[in-house]
Order: sequence, then C-alpha cells, then structure tokens
Amino acid sequence: MSAYKGRRPVEPHVLVAEVVTTKRMSQNLVRVTLGGPGIGQLTLGGHDQWFRLFLPRPGQDAMRLPTRTSSLGWYAQYLVTPRSQRPWVRSYTIRGSRPDLHEIDVDFVVHGADDEPHGPGTTFAETARPGDSVGILDQGIGYNPRHEHDWTLLVADESGLPAVAGVCESLADDARGIAVVEVPTADDKQDFRVPDGIELLWVERDRADPAAVPGAAALAVVREARFPAGAVYAFAVGESGLATGVRRHLVNDRGVPKAHVDFVGYWRHGRAAQS
Repeated sequence: MSAYKGRRPVEPHVLVAEVVTTKRMSQNLVRVTLGGPGIGQLTLGGHDQWFRLFLPRPGQDAMRLPTRTSSLGWYAQYLVTPRSQRPWVRSYTIRGSRPDLHEIDVDFVVHGADDEPHGPGTTFAETARPGDSVGILDQGIGYNPRHEHDWTLLVADESGLPAVAGVCESLADDARGIAVVEVPTADDKQDFRVPDGIELLWVERDRADPAAVPGAAALAVVREARFPAGAVYAFAVGESGLATGVRRHLVNDRGVPKAHVDFVGYWRHGRAAQS
C-alpha cells in the first residue's frame, strides 16, 4: 500500500463563512453546516482536513480576524490584539463537504449539563443561527503515512470521530485495517463509508465504564486487539491520554517503529482550552 503524503494548507488565509443550518445528531453531537463564497475558496483535500475556527466573543458585533497567512504570523497578530477584541479560536475537522454548494459540515461535541458552564464551541453549536459569521483558517491534513504499510490502525474518541470518518471515506477501496472509535453512547454512532477491508469497532463508553476518562475504553480495546500481519500505519486522535496511550502501547508493547505512529491530543480531560 503506497503511503499517502498528506499536505499543508493551500494558500492559507482566514476566510469568512456563514452558518447555513444546524442539526442535532445525538445528545452529544451537533452538526453545523457552514457555507458562502469563503467556503468556495477552501481547497478541500478529504482525510482529516482540519482548520482553525474563529468565533465571536460575547458582545462582539464584528470579529477582528487575522490577515497574515503564515502559521506564526496569524497567531502573533492574534496575540497583539487586545483580549476583549480577540475572537475565540478552536480547532475542528471537516466532517463532510459539498463543493458544488460551497458547504462544509462540522461536528461539535457538546460538553456539560445544562446548568454547567459551556465552552465557546459548545455555546456556538447550540446557539448558532443561519447567517451567523465565523472565520476559518485551513490547517491542512494530519493523516500522513510516510512509509509503505500493509494495513492501517485508526483510533479516536468522539472528538476524533470526524477525522476517522474522513480518513475512512478517503482510503482506497482495497485498504485493510482496524478503526476503533469510542463514543459516549450508542446513539452517537454515525454511518460513513468504510472500505470492506477495514474493521470498524464502536466502543460505547456508557456500557464499558461511564465513570472512566474518555478514551480509556478505546485504549483497552486496542491493547486486546489481534492485529493483522504486516507493517502498520497508526493514527490516533482525541483525548490526550488516548492518543499518547495508543502510541506508547504500539511502540513499547507491539514493537511498532515510532515513525509508523502519528498521534494528536485534541484535548485534555479536566483542562479547558485557553485561547
């Protein structure tokens, strides 16, 4: 199997998009469709393409979006903007796209009970209305096998579900491997195209251990799984402990070379994002 090379963002600059629709997918997931001419300028690449999402803070009538395009330039410009005038910035993955309509779908994990404080992403997903404006900065694709491999291992919690879905939908028809996805409940499962040779294992956290840290049940499944023969490329994303735990297990217990494992901690249990 040839290694997919991944890519960096193409001509990255902050684009303005508008909310088209919102849909409650389950108790824990809300899908927001973004559209407009700005989305038409986005170079879509499939896989786990991700982006920075700029959201207005309370009381902001208009966002002051960065105008610089380099990975360091936009952030430096962001930091010198007075905090009260900065938009919130969070990272998300494109769940689906319709280039002909200039639309993308973004799935938000909504955290916390109704009487608990919500973060900017949850608040936006639950209150967004058609016509609301956001900023988008393409960050490219993280899935990036750099060696010949016989099969693929994908591991994620609900925050990484869009990445696993996007990768599965982009893999070749003859791809082989295992995808392990942990979700809070059975209601959070989603249908997406999976190659016949990829075994998709759903892990329902409320049935495995409702009190466990998100990702712990998926990690347990990976540790017990019987792997196919041959060289693997592994891609683990989601809660930090899950991502690092998968890498540690593969390298230390399975003898997988470090270069054959990519992992990204999207968030850390018990710690809120700051910017």
